[in-house]
Amino acid sequence: MVLNELGARINGALQALSRESVIDEKAVDALLREICGALLESDVNVRLVQQLRLNVKALVNKDELAASANKRKVIQNALFDELCRLVDPGVKPWEPRKGKQSVIMFVGLQGSGKTTSCTKLAAYYKRKGMKVGMVCADTFRAGAFDQLKQNASRAHIPYYGSYNEADPVQIAMEGVAKFKKDKFDLIIVDTSGRHKQEAELFAEMEQIAAAIKPDNTVFVMDGTIGQAADSQARAFKESVDIGSIIITKMDGHAKGGGAISAVAATGSPIIFIGTGEHMHDLDRFSARPFVSKMLGMGDLTGLVETVQDMQLDKNEDMMKNIAKGVFTLKDMRDQLQSIMKMGPLSKLMGMMPGMSPEMMQGIDADESTRRLRSYMCIFDSMTEAELGSDGKVFEDEARLRRVARGSGVRPVDIQAMLHQHKQFGQIVKRMGGPKGMLSKMNPAMMQQMAKNPGAMNPNMLKQMGGMGGMQKMIQQMGGMSG
Repeated sequence: MVLNELGARINGALQALSRESVIDEKAVDALLREICGALLESDVNVRLVQQLRLNVKALVNKDELAASANKRKVIQNALFDELCRLVDPGVKPWEPRKGKQSVIMFVGLQGSGKTTSCTKLAAYYKRKGMKVGMVCADTFRAGAFDQLKQNASRAHIPYYGSYNEADPVQIAMEGVAKFKKDKFDLIIVDTSGRHKQEAELFAEMEQIAAAIKPDNTVFVMDGTIGQAADSQARAFKESVDIGSIIITKMDGHAKGGGAISAVAATGSPIIFIGTGEHMHDLDRFSARPFVSKMLGMGDLTGLVETVQDMQLDKNEDMMKNIAKGVFTLKDMRDQLQSIMKMGPLSKLMGMMPGMSPEMMQGIDADESTRRLRSYMCIFDSMTEAELGSDGKVFEDEARLRRVARGSGVRPVDIQAMLHQHKQFGQIVKRMGGPKGMLSKMNPAMMQQMAKNPGAMNPNMLKQMGGMGGMQKMIQQMGGMSG
């Protein structure tokens, strides 16, 4: 999860406030001192930290505290709003639309993760149903086209480039023209980077921009450079019209706060944050969900979007079973396959309300992914009849040993998987069947929930085991290494 240490420090300060018997000016000062210290250690600009302190002090005045019945809530709300303002320039980011041809040009320094980010963004919009193509206009770095070709092939995205043409402007023009002719919705053009800001780099960027006329220019910034991000972003913005920003290498980096706050100060909106090397390690950035997730309050909007990307509704057999309150081993296999496509479990877990950074620390995401892959091997060793069952057929030890031999695991591993299946099945039973949650929901209610996840009826949530039950289920998935 992004900025774990900062989130844990701020959470600790808020918890210390909740233990205070009297909430007065002294308690507020102690809270702000701890939070400002955490922000400074995360490399956030000192001027921005000082402004945050003054704003919170102004919002939480003594008269308001005296009149409020819930002083802690007043302080927490003021702090949350100021943290959001810290990372939000208030500019609506540009968005591509399906059915309308758009061109995005990527710029940035060499080594910032530009080519990898191009592929991640292409894969993101491909999951949204768009027809996406990539163009390699980087002729400066040796192996740039090979890298883009390998990344694009792995993500099954069409690409264009040349080993013979040395003019990046010509390649960019040809690639964009080709994909426009083939009716692509989104064309992403990767350009050259340099180790330092050279005049040739900016001249080349200006020439490519003039030739392809991009709808949006994305500046890719290395999140590890801290407060130097401010001068970098301003220099690029003076050369080309930077419309959006992607910050990379934010996986667990304690100094990432500097890049976020410094970029926000330039007036260009951050659209995504790179949190790892895998294709799904690209988190959409929005100020309020970002701060909420960092503080362990979850990101329900992101969770709903992720679940929608899984397209579970297209699996008609599984949806029919869930409506009946039935959950087969095949249903579990299909669900886990969809979850694996969405990236590491830690990403999904970070979106769950109440999943604080401390709760996430005990979960080994790599081991959980390995365990999920072993589950896929177990499912592949089952017959169709076994997959269509509720798992009780494996009370037959001979059958259990046969699947264990076929999948290369121990019988106890299969029993652990069957135990997980049984727990998921209990949740499905609460949701489905004649008395389940789904039977009480009409299509209009389901659409309302999709638009506003916070509008879920408490009784419906209770049927699913409450938020605690949902958290426990997600934690069990994340803790499969146990």
